Amino acid sequence: MNPSFFRRFSLNAAGVIVFIGAVFPVLWMVSTAFKPNDEIFSVTPHPVPFHPTVEHFDFVLNGGIADVSFWTYLRNSVLLAIVTVLISGFLALLAATAVARYRFRFRTTFLIMLLVVQMVPAEALVIPLFLDVKHLGMIDSLAGLIVVYVGFALPFSIWMLRGFVAAVPKELEEAAAIDGAGSIRTFFSVLLPLVAPGLVATSIFSFITAWNEFIFAYTFLDDQTKYTLPIMLQYFFGRSGNEWGSIMAASTLLTLPVIAFFLFVQRRMVSGLTSGAVKG
Repeated sequence: MNPSFFRRFSLNAAGVIVFIGAVFPVLWMVSTAFKPNDEIFSVTPHPVPFHPTVEHFDFVLNGGIADVSFWTYLRNSVLLAIVTVLISGFLALLAATAVARYRFRFRTTFLIMLLVVQMVPAEALVIPLFLDVKHLGMIDSLAGLIVVYVGFALPFSIWMLRGFVAAVPKELEEAAAIDGAGSIRTFFSVLLPLVAPGLVATSIFSFITAWNEFIFAYTFLDDQTKYTLPIMLQYFFGRSGNEWGSIMAASTLLTLPVIAFFLFVQRRMVSGLTSGAVKG
């Protein structure tokens, strides 16, 4: 057998196995969301529902849980995620530009600390951050959660954007300065479009961080009208049993905005690669 063919076949087979392993749980989640209860608890597993139903989605969407509607949880999650993306992206870009373009004291120490911060488990920070947020008077508020989420998103965002900013040739900025562009015009017309792919990547990370977070939201919030979608899921777990159909339906609904956000920003990734290098 041709060694080159065998290597390609092995790599493709490994890729297919990894793909199936990654996609299968998602497909099973969606399939279970459309199964009636008798099929969910059937002794013989069914990958595809024989009698599809939307009763679980109807139960989740039409206020079958607690005293707060699904749309209130959705509104809170969307607000938290979007604001976190905007604030963390703006601050990370400014910090990454400073780190990549300027030499200052403790610059290397700052970069190392960015890595060290990411190694600390989030669970170990619950109590310290709770006390800090309480001291700021932001307990039981979405603003307090935004501060925490931005803090978690910044280290990764700064580290990643630093590489994108450093990869932009300084000659482009110098050429813009020669053409009469000021620092602000150069930043927005030259640097920003070229680091747009990095902003897309960091925005996805920030969005997922804020969208899926449960521990801090459940610890810091007391008012049910401020709860987020991940907190909503715990209503379907009970002492007498778990409502797996509703859990899978809610999980499917929880996943859709992440996919939609990724598809929305992905289209802008390629266009940002070269637009900043075009003069005019």
